[in-house]
Amino acid sequence: MTITTSDPSLDNADSRSRRLKALTHETHDRLDKSIMAADPFGSVEGYTRFLGVQHRFHRDIDALYNDPGLRALLPGLAERRRLGLVAADLADLRADAPAGDTPPFFTPDTVDTATALGWLYVAEGSNMGAALLRKMAEKLGLSDTFGARHLAPAPEGPAAHWRTFTASLDAATLAPEQEARAVAGAQTAFARVQQYVDTAFA
Repeated sequence: MTITTSDPSLDNADSRSRRLKALTHETHDRLDKSIMAADPFGSVEGYTRFLGVQHRFHRDIDALYNDPGLRALLPGLAERRRLGLVAADLADLRADAPAGDTPPFFTPDTVDTATALGWLYVAEGSNMGAALLRKMAEKLGLSDTFGARHLAPAPEGPAAHWRTFTASLDAATLAPEQEARAVAGAQTAFARVQQYVDTAFA
């Protein structure tokens, strides 16, 4: 499957990133409410469970950051990888990474580009809320260099980091069936994280 890059001067009101936001709003909102209800930043123990959720999700998508097709579409993709940072945060807290009892969602041989774009939309969107979570982590004695590395902002700031990503995401030319797979990918990603949250905080 080949996905090319089109003229980036798209109609923002009808951009892919905005459509993904609208079409996943209900699933995303439910997930946000579940996480806040679990109060993962109320204690180090709760935060460690939250890190377990993050580790499972980023393990699911880790193969995407080395995929040649995605790296061509999304410049700087490799630098957005966060699994290593989450693993370092767990190590800081002397916590083990969750057991790999199920295979990651993506492996190097199972990357569908359109589906992957939906998953990466979810992963990158989570960075926009990291600023608030970072402040909550500070109250637990955690920082950008200890325990909360994966919440540290990009050097250019989270908003600029997000705009760079969405500009590339919006510029990818997808056929209608690929658009549907991108939406399904984002919805599946949110549902997968919901499953991890439900399990971690049951």
